[in-house]
Amino acid sequence: MWALRRASNPLKSQGFGLGTARACCSRLEVLCGCVDDEAVILASPRAVSDGRLPLLRFYHQPHDCSIFFGGRRGLSSQAGAESSGEEDDWEEGFSELETPATTDAVQKSIADDEKEDGLISESELSGDHDDIENDLELSETETEPSRKTTPSKRKLSKLFKAIMDAPDISNNSTLTTYVEEGNDLSRAEISLAMANLRTRRMYGKALQFSEWLETNKKLDFIERDYASRLDLIAKLRGLQKAESYIQKIPESFRGEVVYRTLLASCVAGNNVKKAEEVFNRMKDKGFPVTSFACNQLLILYKRLDKKKVADVLLLMEKENVKLTQFSYKILIDIKGRSNDLTGMDQVVEAMKSEGIEPDSGTLAILAKHYVSGGRKEKAEAILKEMEGDNLKEHRWTCRLLLPLYAELGKADQVARIWKLCESNPWLDVCMAAIEAWGKLNKVEEAEAVFKKMSKTWKKLSTKHYTALLKVYADHKMLSKGKDLVKQMAESGCHIGPLAWDALVKLHVEGGEVEKADSILLKAQQQNKFKPMFSSYMLIMDQYAKRGDIHSTEKIFHRMRQVGYVARFKQFQTLVQAYINAKTPAYGIRDRMRADNVFPNKALAAQVAQVDAFRKTAVSELLD
Repeated sequence: MWALRRASNPLKSQGFGLGTARACCSRLEVLCGCVDDEAVILASPRAVSDGRLPLLRFYHQPHDCSIFFGGRRGLSSQAGAESSGEEDDWEEGFSELETPATTDAVQKSIADDEKEDGLISESELSGDHDDIENDLELSETETEPSRKTTPSKRKLSKLFKAIMDAPDISNNSTLTTYVEEGNDLSRAEISLAMANLRTRRMYGKALQFSEWLETNKKLDFIERDYASRLDLIAKLRGLQKAESYIQKIPESFRGEVVYRTLLASCVAGNNVKKAEEVFNRMKDKGFPVTSFACNQLLILYKRLDKKKVADVLLLMEKENVKLTQFSYKILIDIKGRSNDLTGMDQVVEAMKSEGIEPDSGTLAILAKHYVSGGRKEKAEAILKEMEGDNLKEHRWTCRLLLPLYAELGKADQVARIWKLCESNPWLDVCMAAIEAWGKLNKVEEAEAVFKKMSKTWKKLSTKHYTALLKVYADHKMLSKGKDLVKQMAESGCHIGPLAWDALVKLHVEGGEVEKADSILLKAQQQNKFKPMFSSYMLIMDQYAKRGDIHSTEKIFHRMRQVGYVARFKQFQTLVQAYINAKTPAYGIRDRMRADNVFPNKALAAQVAQVDAFRKTAVSELLD
């Protein structure tokens, strides 16, 4: 791990020292650095030596400093300083819980059911996750799947159908009748039904089902059952309710699985303070520091406070916790997002030196960042490596290859891969093809893939319609988009955060910002699911460009109402609204300080422009 941090930190050569901090712990030198000769000082090394994470880790300087994955083009010293709008919404893959291992039969049945009904799970958004730019779902439990090339005809489990038929499981006799008729209610069948509910994001029904099982004593709950309930409560009712539920769990079942579930829920909710509290509580209870817990913190700090990545790595080394494949994926993505491709390569070398070879998901991340960084030849080489000698043998990589070839502008390669899959397509590959053709501005080809998908599967989910809807939005095809939404509603699709986001983008790109605002407000008022962060930011950015302070502040307030913690990007957009309106922003510094948001150089310059009390040459003369 020291090799990784040395390779990833070019600051040692700058001759920067930590003074008294170095005397306390010389190893911190490789974790700390600065630009423009301004220091960022770690809190006492003792804070890490006891395995705890301090809630206030750094003494901030109001300058553009960076730590660990640093550099002038790297990560800002302040949380979220380089957060783009598109990074802020669907990183569920990054915060996915480790779930109990299910039997091969259960896993196979879930996959078969999805193929039969066309209901593949939507990636997280419970609304507040960070986006991985529509691309690479970086799941901690991600493995390279082994899929059959022929669709299975297995039907949905009988228990799942019974749950779906019950309008309100907690007050309905449907399941009682199901049991009385002698149907299977084994743990395996329950696990399968619960997994199907979760993959379809039917968290409300899943929670009702869990409560029904316990109330009617149909299952002897173990710790993982309580942890599953905790996760569902956090998703539907918030962290406070989830934390209160822990007190209702029998003491003997309040173990590591329960608390790491709470930790993951805090990460999904982007709550840094609460996540650090839970992590320290786990340490106090004697639970070992695990790669899962550390990876959750890496996910969180990747989104909101990248300077603290160094803290986690230092703690992992101190506790002898090995970096996993998933840990390296996070670090590679951090380096790639900061456009430090040399540093990204060094992380990969460190990964290989630990005996971990990049899987296809990691290679896809590398390729994406090489494309965005202008190293197209290197990206193409990686894509060829992903394809291997015989793409038919691992066709599942096609879902990664299609959008990446599109990023490279290789329409011929997209056509080649789609032709390979076209005779026997999979849903996720179809969606990737729609996305790829959209990126290449070939709308008719995208429509043809959607048409084939509609004919192949009996029923499509919101996610599948949304793939084409995004293409229409990107090409400002408002009329076609509206027709697709009507078709979607007529098919009985659930309209949730993903669909709302696509609708908002569709209307914003079509110049109907007020209509987009109205759609989002109605979605928020439904109070079933939280709209995505990017949905609000799309509208907020448009109001800011107009200099419409009232509407920009309104969106800012509504984001806080639904539970989004104020972040750098929101304040950046808000300040820009005041600049465009040529109006002073009274108290903006205090508001940022209250939300623990500290400006980098760019934002500080923006704030100075709207400072009501700033001195100018004329004002000094008048004074």
